Amino acid sequence: MFGIKSKVYCLSVQHLFITFVKNFNRMDTFVAPFTDYETERGKPMPSFNHSAIQVNAVIALASRYRTKYRFTSETSLELEGWGSTPDVLIFPPTPLNLKADKVKVKESPLGIIEILSPTQSLNDLVDKADQYFEYGVKSCWIIIPSMGGVAIYSAPGKYTFFNENDTARDQVLGLEVPVAELFA
Repeated sequence: MFGIKSKVYCLSVQHLFITFVKNFNRMDTFVAPFTDYETERGKPMPSFNHSAIQVNAVIALASRYRTKYRFTSETSLELEGWGSTPDVLIFPPTPLNLKADKVKVKESPLGIIEILSPTQSLNDLVDKADQYFEYGVKSCWIIIPSMGGVAIYSAPGKYTFFNENDTARDQVLGLEVPVAELFA
């Protein structure tokens, strides 16, 4: 059991529970509130490395495929009642409509890129990728900074892993980018 002055810390994917055990008979619980970012997007706030990798991914892909695809960052999706905000989204080439912006996009992108944050589990992102496929997404990338690599899924459970010395090749969308550029 817990000692009188014990503290138990438990980290969740969505938020932090901090439990202070006061004594054997009484336990007070404090649940840290979600930040506005986490509430709106349904995911943890990105770290410095996460943000830099996200920018690198958009630059690396858009510099090569700007005329073939429209790349967006942190675009909120509302797909048949399921909401998500991927780190990077890949759409067919679409001109910007500056007079009628969309706060939530209801059309499935062709591809998405998710970057594993320090407070997320890989299983959660794999489950999310499976959901994207259910809504018509054709390709899902999961960038794993701690491994210096990226897993590119072409279907649920079917992926190819590329490390920092490889060129990531998305066979479905016809994209190629040196993995090292994502982590530069």
